[in-house]
Amino acid sequence: MSPASATLPRYGSRARLGMLLPSGNVAAEAQFNAMLPAGVSLHTTRLKLTGSTDAELLAMAERVEDGASLLADACADLILFHCTAVSTWDADMDRALPERITAATGIPATATSRALLSAFRTLDVRRIVMVSPYIEAINVRETAFLEAQQINVLSATGLNIPQAKDMLAVEPGEWYRLVRAKARKDADAYFISCTAVRSLEVIEDLERDLGVPVVTSNQVAVWHSLRTMGLQDRMTGYGRLLGL
Repeated sequence: MSPASATLPRYGSRARLGMLLPSGNVAAEAQFNAMLPAGVSLHTTRLKLTGSTDAELLAMAERVEDGASLLADACADLILFHCTAVSTWDADMDRALPERITAATGIPATATSRALLSAFRTLDVRRIVMVSPYIEAINVRETAFLEAQQINVLSATGLNIPQAKDMLAVEPGEWYRLVRAKARKDADAYFISCTAVRSLEVIEDLERDLGVPVVTSNQVAVWHSLRTMGLQDRMTGYGRLLGL
């Protein structure tokens, strides 16, 4: 392969995005690298989380400062706490996680929860259908978080999968079929929740067939992170949000 036709490494000539990621997640980095524009590099630190119990989820939040300090060593321009279930635990968690990261590092920070709410505001979304791999307790808590932010969750369906490795095993086509099965005429958008699933591949097909925006945890996080860093790149192939 000649240098002209090779994919060049990304060293962050425009921006470096730091990401705090559950340790069992092997989907997010691949999807981020597919969506991030040229000149933007991704740098990840993992925090222990492979399951779905309350204790496991809260334990991930306990180690935020340690992980953030490692990303500070990489001179990240923004640090993203990237776990939907933890960041939407409640309004206090949504507020506290970025504040703790910035207090520990001096670097601007955000979280999946903030990315999601920002996307809904930009898309003028008030009513959603949510699907996820989650156990019921996480769906209930996430629904309560969104409802408190004036997002009406018309329905929330989970696959009752507790482990990250099993979430990844769900084929993209299954997410397409699940969303289509839950289609409602009064939905402003559809949300496939969870950073650990292979849903990026079906966004465009779902938007074409449903006629409204479809958002996923990884897609909204990339869009929000770029805009927060002052980058206005528009991308195609991953849903209408990335073109805004």
